[in-house]
Amino acid sequence: MSDIRIDAEKQRTAREYAGIRRKLMLVSLIFGAVYLFAWIGFGWDKALRAWLETRVPGQGLIIAIFALVFGGLHVLLTMPMDYYSGFVLPHRYGMSNQSVGEWIGDQVKGMALSAVLGLLLLEIVYWVLGRFPTLWWLIVGIIMLLFTVILAQLAPVLLMPLFYKFVPLDSEYDDLVDRLTKLFQQAGTRVEGVYKFDMSSKTNAANAALTGLGNTRRIILGDTLLEQFSADEIETVLAHELGHHVNKDIPILIISQSLLTLGGLFLASLGLRWGVTTIGYAGISDIATLPLFTLVMSIYGLLTMPLGNILSRSRERLADKFALDSTHNADAFASAMKRLANQNLADVDPPKWVETLLHSHPSLKSRIAFAEGYRSRQTR
Repeated sequence: MSDIRIDAEKQRTAREYAGIRRKLMLVSLIFGAVYLFAWIGFGWDKALRAWLETRVPGQGLIIAIFALVFGGLHVLLTMPMDYYSGFVLPHRYGMSNQSVGEWIGDQVKGMALSAVLGLLLLEIVYWVLGRFPTLWWLIVGIIMLLFTVILAQLAPVLLMPLFYKFVPLDSEYDDLVDRLTKLFQQAGTRVEGVYKFDMSSKTNAANAALTGLGNTRRIILGDTLLEQFSADEIETVLAHELGHHVNKDIPILIISQSLLTLGGLFLASLGLRWGVTTIGYAGISDIATLPLFTLVMSIYGLLTMPLGNILSRSRERLADKFALDSTHNADAFASAMKRLANQNLADVDPPKWVETLLHSHPSLKSRIAFAEGYRSRQTR
């Protein structure tokens, strides 16, 4: 049995860190709501659209400029808080390795990527709004599902490499590759490969994930995990990620989230029609409706987030079970969870309401208990 213990002092720090991050999230939500209500209440939405219509040729260009002004102003206003939460706070708690320049570089790349993809989707959405005013929400829901599938497939090969370097596991990890090959054979499946990425270039935390769809599906492991965890612990982490593949969790989560999004789009269709009659928009395809559209989808997303997290936690539990069933090494699994708690400065036992509302994974305390219970059942 491993002698890894959860560091009590780090847990005190982890709870403090988590509490500050939740407060910052609340401030961000409140500011976002105030920002959206200001655009609608003060009529900035209709004023900007009217100003653009007298100066900008073409509806597509009007939509793009409106969105850039609307989103860009929010980015500028939240920049100080983003800098504090994304750079200052992680450095204060010893979780970040980035220089200011590196952090800014990542932010610029992230905003540029979001702008390109967001504008593309927004142009499509408002085109559909104009052409299919009754069933636009259903058509947009289908388009967003396709958009999500394409991004999920491209993410490991085109998007994620913008922020990290990915390399296949080399000969240094032959033992792990052999173990993984056996796990694949036991499961009767395969993935594209197992890759290491330079997580240490940004953080001291450790992590692993299953990414991609079809021929881009792969397991990725942070170098911080490979360097700090034992071979047995890494094997259980690999088995957990393989469990996601075997259980088809990526398509299940994409479909479930798309269904939730469809509900939000339907409510948005009602909200836009209300906006036309009550606020005075020119029509549901009026780009001035963007703040109202965003407000409805944001409120709906916040209210339904616990539902998505419930499903996610259930899939994570199934992946944990797969890891234990395939490796028969509950000690290593529990040890890996404890090491994650220490290294990632994670609160192992958050308040129940926090786990229920905000967390996509079961608490580390419950995952450790699950492994220990599994071991007890196996030794009877």
